[in-house]
Amino acid sequence: MALKRTNVYADDADLALIKEAALRDGVSEAELIREGIHRIALARRVWDQPFVEDGETFDLGGPVVREDVRDAASGGFTERENRNRGHAA
Repeated sequence: MALKRTNVYADDADLALIKEAALRDGVSEAELIREGIHRIALARRVWDQPFVEDGETFDLGGPVVREDVRDAASGGFTERENRNRGHAA
């Protein structure tokens, strides 16, 4: 990957946090800044094509409501906790 130099203005407090993190992680401040740029670039990317095609989806049998998601997440959490404690599912 070819790197290109650019200038960025940053808040003193943010730069201090970056300096602390770089020392703690044993990497350069520039590496952390490059990682941050890369992450935000990916997060803001607009994809030309859909993430999945229609043939790659599946029918959930109807609309999924908030309670369905909450119940599934809660149930999965409980199952994992039981598994971690050595209880049968």
